[in-house]
Amino acid sequence: MTGGRFSRRTVTGAGLALGLTGLVEPARAAEAEPYEVVLESNIRVRMRDGVHLATDVYRPARGGRALEGRFPAIMERTPYGRTVTSFRNITATKASPLTQREMAEIYVRRGYAVIFQDCRGRYDSEGEFVKYLNDGQDGFDTCQWLAVQPWFDSRLGSMGLSYAAHTQVAMACMNPGILKSMFVDCGGFSNAYQDGIRQGGAFELKQVTWAYNLGLEGKEAQADPQLLKALKTVDLKAWFASMPWKRGHTPISLLPGYEDYVYDQWEHGVFDGFWKQVGLYAEGFYDRFADAAQVHMSGWYDAYSKTAVDNFVGLSKHGHGPVRLIMGPWTHGARSTTHSGDVEFGPASTIDAVAGQDFFHARADWFDETLKGIKPAEAIPTVRLFVMGGGSGRKTAEGRLDHGGRWRSETSWPIPGRRETPFYLHASGALSPDKPGATDGALTYDFDPNTPVPTIGGAVTSGEPLMRPGGFDQRGGPEVYGTRAPFLPLEARPDVLVFQTPALAEDVEVTGEITAHLWIASDAPDTDFTFKLIDLYPPGEDYPAGYALNLTDAILRCRYRDSWTDPTMMTPGQVYRITLEAFPTANLFKRGHRIRLDVSSSNFPRFDVNPNTGAPEGRGLDRRIARNTVFADAGRPSHVILPLIPRRG
Repeated sequence: MTGGRFSRRTVTGAGLALGLTGLVEPARAAEAEPYEVVLESNIRVRMRDGVHLATDVYRPARGGRALEGRFPAIMERTPYGRTVTSFRNITATKASPLTQREMAEIYVRRGYAVIFQDCRGRYDSEGEFVKYLNDGQDGFDTCQWLAVQPWFDSRLGSMGLSYAAHTQVAMACMNPGILKSMFVDCGGFSNAYQDGIRQGGAFELKQVTWAYNLGLEGKEAQADPQLLKALKTVDLKAWFASMPWKRGHTPISLLPGYEDYVYDQWEHGVFDGFWKQVGLYAEGFYDRFADAAQVHMSGWYDAYSKTAVDNFVGLSKHGHGPVRLIMGPWTHGARSTTHSGDVEFGPASTIDAVAGQDFFHARADWFDETLKGIKPAEAIPTVRLFVMGGGSGRKTAEGRLDHGGRWRSETSWPIPGRRETPFYLHASGALSPDKPGATDGALTYDFDPNTPVPTIGGAVTSGEPLMRPGGFDQRGGPEVYGTRAPFLPLEARPDVLVFQTPALAEDVEVTGEITAHLWIASDAPDTDFTFKLIDLYPPGEDYPAGYALNLTDAILRCRYRDSWTDPTMMTPGQVYRITLEAFPTANLFKRGHRIRLDVSSSNFPRFDVNPNTGAPEGRGLDRRIARNTVFADAGRPSHVILPLIPRRG
């Protein structure tokens, strides 16, 4: 050890014990004085198969030298580069993101060692990158290495956003004994088959855009200038317009390893063993999950909102914890931003505002409480959620809809006292608690997979340059992929069925998961149905045509209507009852607004488009128009279940 820095060395984690006892907290000469920081860079941590992962360790120091003694540690494992500054590392008051070193300093100065590690096959780590599937084992092996380090005191916390949240939960499924605290931010698949890779049987095409964008930064492209140049010439918009694709002839075919894992996800339409692996299916490991204090945090417009809620509920029931849930009005990772898409929620909507300090120091308080037993000034409630809505409805100076909202604390999820209320679809276009009559009818439309309904906002992530997350008026525009002049609202399309309430006589809060039960038929052997829940603003000075604000949505591939493991085709013309499950939301529909439900059969490019032929997933090259029908009569009462929250005080 020279000058406070460490030489590169190879260390092994395989086969080492995880339990350490009799450890002594290092003495501090001046308790009020924060520690200095030293970095041990590019340690080569050996996995059980001999692959070495690049790891940086930041340690408490004095006088430029790492201190003797043992400290708790906080770890983040990432594919985005252990030394790379994330644009998400901002706060509500500091738009310039923290570097990794600045991030580490927050925790090291409080007396933690901080570990950043490149995932297998990314940046300086060896091995092949296969998205999601190595992170449980590699995280566990890293814990085995960490457990015997002379500076570690056996108490580990984990942190990280998005993929770094997935790595945390994958590691926790392997139950490393040293893992005592977690802060899981927008990720950590409860069930990737229903949230993050697929949903309702459909495939999320963000996996393709993510693979392309990450491939540009990957080892292969960075080591081969010609490959990098070729990748940069790819026009993703043109490629998506050319679908369906053939494996080996896609925008990511220049990166065969990336294309392979995307197609492995795409072609595995059935919920089989592939989806039950560590890293994809925390639900299957709740009974053996690490007994760690946990925060699961996400946003209503985040692709992992369902994951956060499901992990909170499932792990709470299994006695792990304490377990906390935080749900804001954010898009993916935008916890310190006051707007989502085209919608403004106000300065109180950030995590910094509700925590009373910037996010990174609030997270440090969580680790102080759960790793050191230091009680915070204000503990995180069991459930902290932001109920959107209640704003002025005017256009802000930045040109966004002022939707507003407020924070609320709850004791559990789903919200106690909610009323699961059916709202029925009527052939007239009404949406009402009243059931349709026997004389009501059905609505039929043609679903042409060559002209799918375009994605406008929602729980999207990693969709650039094709789709953007958040809340938007549901109408086309120059920036909306798949729309063209004169940029009509989606409701004008003949393949979008619109059902809405009368103008509300009083405020109505809807908070929870949204489920629709539809009676449908089709002349195709397989097709999709979708719905979207919308807060419909009345016309006003700033929005003369009103504003149709998307809140949450759902999709179902009909071959999976009865079973995720045993799909069956439909008989043309036969009526089926199907169930569509949307991600959770929390919204106050103000008096004068309308609750609206849009029903259709596509949401592209968020999801792959059903060819309506019954072809195997990801391999159908021909398409046909499907004539789809939604029934709305007394014998076939299609409806949506809205969790209504009674007014309080």
